[in-house]
Amino acid sequence: MKQDLTSINRRTVLGGLGAIAAGAPGAFAASPPLPSAPVTISIIDVGGALALMQKAFEDYRTANPKLVSRIAFVKAPAPELASKIKAQQDAGRADIDLVLTGSDGLAAGLDQKLWLKILPDFADKFPKIEENYEPAALNLHKVQGDGFGVVVNYYPSGPLLEYAPERVKAVPTTAEELLAWAKANPGRFMYARPTNSGPGRTFMMGLPYILGDKDPQDPVGGWDKTWAYLQELGQYIEYYPAGTGATMKEFGDGSRDIIISTTGWDINPRALGIVPKEAKIQTLKGFHWVSDAFFMCVPKGVPNDRLAVVLDMMAYVLTPKAQAYAYDEGYLYPGPAVKNVPLSLAPESSQKVIAEFGRPEYADLIANNPIELPLKPEKMVVAFRKWDELVGAKRAR
Repeated sequence: MKQDLTSINRRTVLGGLGAIAAGAPGAFAASPPLPSAPVTISIIDVGGALALMQKAFEDYRTANPKLVSRIAFVKAPAPELASKIKAQQDAGRADIDLVLTGSDGLAAGLDQKLWLKILPDFADKFPKIEENYEPAALNLHKVQGDGFGVVVNYYPSGPLLEYAPERVKAVPTTAEELLAWAKANPGRFMYARPTNSGPGRTFMMGLPYILGDKDPQDPVGGWDKTWAYLQELGQYIEYYPAGTGATMKEFGDGSRDIIISTTGWDINPRALGIVPKEAKIQTLKGFHWVSDAFFMCVPKGVPNDRLAVVLDMMAYVLTPKAQAYAYDEGYLYPGPAVKNVPLSLAPESSQKVIAEFGRPEYADLIANNPIELPLKPEKMVVAFRKWDELVGAKRAR
């Protein structure tokens, strides 16, 4: 590699700004010392972040053989995360060192107090972190992460309608038109269970803005219109898949004509050939983006030798060079959470995918529509439960 990443052992650079030199007064005062022998690090991904960032983590391991002997990558569904980690903690084990998760897994872990406080406790490892984040990513980092989850990737998300133009001639442009279309075409519209689907939860959280509900940040007292709408819409939905991938597959094979999508879920499945390249997207009247992110969380109980390496690795994957991998194949478009990461920094393969499958209208949609924060974690947990009870239970499979 052109850049010697072993320098991370001596200094932490974030976004190309600021550094802490070894031996400087107060340097790494709060963080445990790096180990004298290499350790094995276990990373679990419950949202898909490894599709973007696995190469960045592997770059760190390759450049730091004296710190990391091996990285074990594990994937699991988000709903299983909290119980899995809690069982390990109750047994006094720490088998997982780093968690990559969306808002859903972050919220579940916060609800059960599973996460180690990263910031400001280990702020020495992340100099100028707030200055280096993109503004919307910073909002997610501060409000959603709350010091327990560090944003690693960000996108404005959705909710977007994705439709087959050859089958949908009268494209819904309002919530009322979508409901009428679903009623006239039962079983042809679909979205996935919000607790394990970025598009699903973005749709759920975006509807209060579209419907003009009383308080979009209060799923209990402020979503009367939203819950009523979702229940009525649910009459014309065959079932709710456990994850977004199933909706893309069924849309791609022609079983569904309209699904809920996001920027990344629009670009990536078309690039992979799961969804036809010709598929189109549409927003509904009153549309607000509901942003989303992948977070890095550290479970409580990780031993200090592994914790030191995990923190160092987290700092590395927030550098522009590592962040450029986040463009990937459009999976979380655009993807980078920090500033100064143009598409030109990304691998050539990523640049080609975005050029062919990206949409020029995204620039205008992102620039000219409000970008809202998702629900706070504790309220998101409540919203998931209410959706399961009021909506999902009636169409379970």
